[in-house]
Parts: sequence; structure tokens; C-alpha cells
Amino acid sequence: MNAIVALCHFCELHGPRTLFCTEVLHSPLPQGAGSGDISGQNEQAEEEEGGIQMSSRIRSHSPAEGASADSSSPGPKKSDMCEASGCRSLAGGHPGFVSHDKETSIKYVSHQHPNHPQLFSIVRQACVRSLSCEVCPGREGPIFFGDEQHGFVFSHTFFIKDSLARGFQRWYSIITIMMDRIYLINSWPFLLGKIRGIIDELQGKALKVFEAEQYGCPQRAQRMNTAFTPFLHQRNGNAARSLTSLTNDENLWACLHTSFAWLLKACGSRLTEKLLEGAPTEDTLVQMEKLADLKEESEGWDGSEEEEKPSSQPDVVEGQELSKCSPETSLMPDCNSWNVAHRRLSVFRSLRHMRQVLGASAFRMLAWHVLMGNQVIWKARDMDLVQSAFDVLRTMLPVGCVRIIPYSDQYEEAYRCNFLGLGPHVQIPPHILSSEFAVLVEVRAATRSSLYPALFDDEQSLNKYEFIVTSGSPVAADRVGPTILNKIEAALTNQNLSVDVVDQCLVCLKEEWMNKVKVLFKFTKVDSRPKEDTQKLLSILGAAEEDNVKLLKFWMTGLSKTYKSHLMSTVRSPTSSESRN
Repeated sequence: MNAIVALCHFCELHGPRTLFCTEVLHSPLPQGAGSGDISGQNEQAEEEEGGIQMSSRIRSHSPAEGASADSSSPGPKKSDMCEASGCRSLAGGHPGFVSHDKETSIKYVSHQHPNHPQLFSIVRQACVRSLSCEVCPGREGPIFFGDEQHGFVFSHTFFIKDSLARGFQRWYSIITIMMDRIYLINSWPFLLGKIRGIIDELQGKALKVFEAEQYGCPQRAQRMNTAFTPFLHQRNGNAARSLTSLTNDENLWACLHTSFAWLLKACGSRLTEKLLEGAPTEDTLVQMEKLADLKEESEGWDGSEEEEKPSSQPDVVEGQELSKCSPETSLMPDCNSWNVAHRRLSVFRSLRHMRQVLGASAFRMLAWHVLMGNQVIWKARDMDLVQSAFDVLRTMLPVGCVRIIPYSDQYEEAYRCNFLGLGPHVQIPPHILSSEFAVLVEVRAATRSSLYPALFDDEQSLNKYEFIVTSGSPVAADRVGPTILNKIEAALTNQNLSVDVVDQCLVCLKEEWMNKVKVLFKFTKVDSRPKEDTQKLLSILGAAEEDNVKLLKFWMTGLSKTYKSHLMSTVRSPTSSESRN
């Protein structure tokens, strides 16, 4: 990640000052590294110092030459530095720290100030703003600010205990500076958690030192008993104590280097760019919306709400399912490895596999109900078999049209799910069994006369089952059916096409018909055209048949909220259209 992480301090004599910063270097470092003593300190800090660990893939090398402030450095003059090292992190002549990531050939360099004049100016301005005008209420916490010219900054201000300071505390901030605003905003949760951990470490060490000093010589009582004099004359240099003195940690800067270097590497690795050809598909948009909804719901849940949730109502989420097992049971293996391997054999591997197991006519009836949006009910004792069936059948539908309850101990209405798994003894209402809007697949133990020859090596376990597909409205063999169903069957029966090729055919077919759904949605819902025009449009789209119309109306429910809101926002108002006419 092309960014700079810096620790800043508000000095009561000189104002905001940069104490320590870590930057990323992609080019080779100059020749002439420093001594090996600092390298040993860095390696020691990498192992574990104060609970802050370094990634094992980042190894410490010799410090960077020229990292300290000298006469040619853009840093502040020596006269502007506190005599007691309050404004200084590394001692004079200290070359700094370097960590080398061998995987990416990137070096992470730490010193008090960036050597480049432009970077020094950017870091200096961010430091001043983070400790003066850009602060959150309470003066402690995270905040975001910046602009295109001077970069964007994630700043977290905090206090460190100091028994000799005014108010018994000093003001610090950790800032992350980069030019990519979107990347930095997307990294906010990650940066907040990790930087908060570093701050907790610093505050914990300083608190121990503060309590020990107060126990030995309480400053509050001493100050109250001392006659009042101007504050600047009674500090005698104590106001400029260094951070290493406040935390009593001589390896503090080496630890901060490892922490900042890991932060830059980890933050740069967690987000990657992906090249997308063309606009995102509807399935992609729907999945992104559902992930965002799940994240919001998970943040709003608390323990009391989870305890009050009725156990009789299975969890269901559009496009995905949630298991009913508890967290404790999900972490424990429920069977040995042989049983797991044996159970995995009793599953459907693809639509072609399911068609060969169920038979052509039964599979066509089942697929027709799936495409039409009718409720598909599986009754079986094997939960993994039911789950695999739903995983295979859902590939025929857009993600937004899938609502699954994988396994339940009671019947659930069709408005809650269009894929429902039930135990073998669960009662189904009679009106559902006779309904034309539902299909039932019963999995029974196969009799010897009904055994079929295994077509695959792993199909012998399915040979012990008998699959009975029934519906109140069976699909006639001579019925044309929706066009997409005929194309799916043609792809499944073509043995020259591999399973992967058939999967890609399904993706293309779904995109083709989702485009028709978009046209129909805009034509009917947005433009509000009459039925005569709608029939003409359906004829042009090649979807004028009854089954195709039903399919389009059902698939219309799977359109993403993003697409719908985009269309609705572009609708012209009647007044504007009349004025143009």
C-alpha cells in the first residue's frame, strides 16, 4: 500500500511534531547500510515486544542510511527540538529501521521524518491538522480529512499518561496518509482496529509507569502545596519527556516499526483490484446487496435477540441459507473421516447427473417448476443429499430468485422459500400436494426391482434411493415449455459438452433472459405501456408463449435494487415532458 504511517506528538513548546514515520520504498535503497546493532534490535522487536508482532514474511535488515535528520534533511532545526527528547524519537546519528519483504521486493523504512521534501511537507501538514483543527469530539478518536493536493489522512488521536505533564497527560496521534481517497475509506474498519490495538499497548505501558510514579511521589498533592508560578517556569524540562521514558520501553521505536510495517503490508494485501469486462451482472449486483444487508443485520444483532428468536422458525435468506446448528456443534466433528467421505458420495454433482438419476421426464417436470418459481419440496432423511439437490437446481435461476430453507421440521409457506427441505415424516398440507404451484420429490429406500445401473463410479450410493416426483399439475411430455428449458435440456443431452461448458452455457442463458426481463420491466413498470404494446414487445423478444411470460414475470423479482432504483430515477416527470413537447 503506497501510504505513510506516522506517530505525532503535541509539544507544549513547539506545537505539533512528527515523532516517527514508516514509508514504503519500491526502489532499491542506497548502498552503505548502518551497523548491525540496530539490526539486532529490529529483529528482536519482530519476535514479540509488548504484544505487537511482525509478520514472519517480513524480515529485518540493516537500517537505512541517511534516515536521521542532518543538515541536509528537510526536518526541523536542532534549535526547535526539545532538549529532553520530547520532540525526538531516534537519537542523533541513528540510521533508522528497514524491513525487507522478499515476496514483493518492497522495503519498509522508518525514521523520524521523510527525507523527500515533498513528503516531509505532506506529513508535516497532516501532523499539524491532526493535532489542532481536525479532531473528533473529546479530542480522542478517529477522523478522516484531506484533499487531492496534500493527500487524504486517517487520524486517530489519543492521550498518554504523564505524571509531570499539565493535566497528567500528553496528546498524540497516529496518522495514515495516502493519495487514494476511496482505498483509504474502504480501509477504515481495518485501520481503526489495528491502530486502536497499537494505542492500547502504548497507553497500557504508560499507565503502569504513571501509577508507579504517582505511588512514589504523588504530583497532585505536591502541586497543590506549591505556590503558584507561571507554568512555563516550573517545568524545568520535565514537560518534554520522551515516549520511551513515558512507557519505560527502550525498544519502543523498533516495535512501532514492525507494527507500522505490518500495517502497511496487511492493509495493502486485504484489498485487490479485479478487472471486470463490461457492466456487472445482475447476480453480482444482487450478491453485493445481500452481503451489505447481512453485514448490517449482523452488526445490529445482540445476544438477547438471538435468545428470543423462536427455534421453530428456520433461518432463510434470499439467495443463501443458514444452518440451524449451534456454534458449539458446528465446531465439533460429528462423524469420522470415513463417514464424511461416504456421505459426500450421496450427493448430486451437476444438473446432468441429476437428470440421469431422476430420468428425463421427471427432471423436466422438476426443472419446469424451478424455472416458473413454484415451490420445490424435497422429503428425505439425508440432509446432505437435499442440500446438494438445491445447490444444483439453484444454478438455473438468478441469485435474486433463490430463497432456500435447506431442512425444516415443519412445512413452510411458499412466500418464505421456493426451495424447501423436509424430513421424511413431516406432514404437508393436502392443498399443497394438489396444487399446480408446487412439486414434491420424495426420496425413499429403493426396492431391488427399482435399482438402476450406476453410470458413475460415485453413483453407487445414490443407487440405494428411489426418487418419486409428483405435482398437482404435471408437465405434459408434448408441452413446449419455456424456451430456456429446452435449451438447457439440449445442452445436458449433448455428451460432447463437458460439465464446465454446460455451466457456462447456463450463465449465458441466464444473462440472455435477464436482459429480456430488464427490457420488459422498463417497458411495463417504468414506461407503463398498454398491453397491446407489451404483446408486441414479447413477440420481438421471442417470449410470447405462456410459459415464457410466466418465467419473465417470476425472474423480474430477481432484479437488483440498484437496477430498479436507477430506472426509477431516470423516469421523466409529466411536467417536464409536456414542456418539451
